Amino acid sequence: MFLQLQVWSLLLLQEGGGVAFDPRSMWNQMGSLAKAVVILLFIMSAYSIGVMIDRFMAYSAARKQSRAFAPAVAGALREGKLDEAVKIADRYKKSHLAKVVVAGLQEFQAHQISTDIPGEEIDASKRALDRAEAIVRAELKRGVSGLATIGSTAPFVGLFGTVVGIINAFKGISNEKSTGLGAVAGGISEALVTTAIGLFVAIPAVMVFNYFTNRIEAFDVEMGNSSSELIDYFLKRTQRAATRK
Repeated sequence: MFLQLQVWSLLLLQEGGGVAFDPRSMWNQMGSLAKAVVILLFIMSAYSIGVMIDRFMAYSAARKQSRAFAPAVAGALREGKLDEAVKIADRYKKSHLAKVVVAGLQEFQAHQISTDIPGEEIDASKRALDRAEAIVRAELKRGVSGLATIGSTAPFVGLFGTVVGIINAFKGISNEKSTGLGAVAGGISEALVTTAIGLFVAIPAVMVFNYFTNRIEAFDVEMGNSSSELIDYFLKRTQRAATRK
C-alpha cells in the first residue's frame, strides 16, 4: 500500500511538473476526522516537549547540586558532625543524593537521641535509605513513561489518519466517477501528512525516553553507592562508640 502511494505521488509530480506544498490549503481540504488526528498529534507533541524540558532541567539541577553536595557532606561526616551534614543536605533540595542521605542521617540520629525508638539503628537507617531511594526514583521517572507511550502510539495515530485519507481518496473517485490521479490527490496528501506528523512526534519521544532511562539508571547507581557508603559509616561510628564504652 505504501509503495503504491509513493508511485501515485511520483506520477502526480511528473504530470503536474511539481506540486507546491500549501499547509493552509491542505488543512482546509482535510476532513474533520483527519483534523482531529492532527490536533491529537500536536497535543501529544506539546506534552512530550513539556516533559523533555522539565526532566532536562530537573536532571541538570540534580547533577549540579549533587556534585557540590558530595564533598561538602563527606567533610562533615569525617569530622563526625551529623547535625552539620543534615544542614548541608537541606541546602541542596534538588540533589537526588541529598534527599537519600538526609533520610538515613535523620533516622540514625533519632535512634541515637532517643532510646524509646524500637529496632536496631543500622537496620532502621537502611530501611529509611531504601524508602528514600524509592521515593526519589519515582520523582525522577515522573512523566518519562508518557514519552514511551507517545513514542509507541503516535505512529499508529498517524496511521489512523492515513487510513482516513485513503478512504476519502476512494470516496473522491466514487463521487467524481473518475479514476484519474486528480480525484485521489487530496486524500493521498492528507494520508501522507498525518503519517509524517505521527513519525515526527514519535521519533524524538523514543530517543529522549532512551536517554532519560540511561540517566535514571546512572542516578540509581549513585544513590545505591551513597546509601552503601553511609551504612558503612554508621557501622564504623557504632563500633567506635562501643569500643569507647
